[in-house]
Amino acid sequence: MPELLNQIRAQLDALQEQKLLRKRRIVEGPQGPLLTVDGRQYLAFCNNDYLGLANHPALHAAAQSGLEQYGVGASASALISGHTSVVEELEQALAEFVGMPRALHFSTGYMANMGTIPALVGVGDVVFSDRLNHACLIDGARLSGAQFRIYPHNDVARLEQLLAKSNSPRKLVVTDAVFSMDGDIAPLPELLALCEKYDAWLLVDDAHGFGVLGPQGRGSVAHFGLKSERILYMGTLGKAAGVAGAFVAGDATLIEWLLQRARTYIFTTASPPLLASALLAAVKLMQEEDWRQQHLQQLIARLRNGVASLPWPLLPSTTAVQAMIVQDNQLALDLMEGLRQQGIWVPAIRPPTVPKDTARLRISLSAAHSNEQVDQLISALHALAKQHAEADSRSMARNGNTVE
Repeated sequence: MPELLNQIRAQLDALQEQKLLRKRRIVEGPQGPLLTVDGRQYLAFCNNDYLGLANHPALHAAAQSGLEQYGVGASASALISGHTSVVEELEQALAEFVGMPRALHFSTGYMANMGTIPALVGVGDVVFSDRLNHACLIDGARLSGAQFRIYPHNDVARLEQLLAKSNSPRKLVVTDAVFSMDGDIAPLPELLALCEKYDAWLLVDDAHGFGVLGPQGRGSVAHFGLKSERILYMGTLGKAAGVAGAFVAGDATLIEWLLQRARTYIFTTASPPLLASALLAAVKLMQEEDWRQQHLQQLIARLRNGVASLPWPLLPSTTAVQAMIVQDNQLALDLMEGLRQQGIWVPAIRPPTVPKDTARLRISLSAAHSNEQVDQLISALHALAKQHAEADSRSMARNGNTVE
């Protein structure tokens, strides 16, 4: 075997020993509260279908109509012949929905950030990034060639120190709006105030806030009631919207610049237009059925109250992402397996996705969940806590220790 393969095999073995080796599961059927994984049905708290739209009949019908009208593939990049009338309609609808002048549709959120950041900044400029930002913001900043400055999570004071020291011609602050593994919300008003004070742009990645926060789910910027030409807003369309893709919205001049310079927009085949048809239906449902956001907030409160006495705390969060910190990698896997045996699917998240010693269960709630289903999860977690407490007591007794 070539030496390179030997090295990679050893690295894979090391990941396995550290309980960090990841495995794919085979999912059958549509996404929803009940999910068939590896041939068995589970009560699922693992996906980002926050509003329960991924299998909604209205989206089915819209996708079918788009299929009949436009076919399957776009067959070309948007700047050649792939920009269909339905995508144009979607961009206008999204811009109006989030209250911004113009929007540009991308194939994925990762591609949106990877294209937007290098289009805005380059060598000699500076990107300021929250330490817990998603990988696509980090990778986009590195790809740009700009200097990369990291500030501690949500530390506005430290960010101001860094901005005050910078003499760069262009400064860009990038942040998740809702942090994907913690579920907390960035202090967007304070970040915008700093951008105005120090002449910087603010790129807000609202992957987990779009559709969930703000009036009718119009997003984190609307949640805070912010408006500014300095804001570029990125929302993903494969989570709360239930389909796929992403968009960047903001000042019309900036969006035109992205159309001209964002390489991940220019040099890729446009998304299938039938997806845009489904997304138009999703945006309409967000506007007309805001009971989904209300029900989701009720479920969040129900879960947090129900697990408050457990030995594993939930991080502070008012969003659909609820992170239960267990610290130890093996314990996270054991709890995931214990829930699986009870017919519940909750993923264990370990480093490097999250910082060292912060392994967790990432519980994702959806408006499609019922109160009874959330109660089932709460009961299962309490049962596991009791089992682990009893196991710890037996272990201490074997070692000659007493339990107080």
